[in-house]
Amino acid sequence: MIVRHLIVSGRVQGVGFRAATADTAGRLGLRGWVRNLEDGRVELVAGGDTTAMDRLHAWLVDGPAMARVTDIHEYDAPSASDLPASFVIR
Repeated sequence: MIVRHLIVSGRVQGVGFRAATADTAGRLGLRGWVRNLEDGRVELVAGGDTTAMDRLHAWLVDGPAMARVTDIHEYDAPSASDLPASFVIR
């Protein structure tokens, strides 16, 4: 399992981004969480196999219909031990 920490910038709050991300990640079989940040960005930590993680990243480039993603910063996360059993909104 690989785990990534992502910060998504752009018009990503108030457009259903967290719910759509949780739904997409859940369908891909990923574990983790997503939340809004006070500065208008969205943060998520996701873990799963490489193919599912690549598909999530590809989806995040556009996000849901009303979103306008301008940047995605992706970092390695230390381990999967703190991830929830499913993908949740925080």
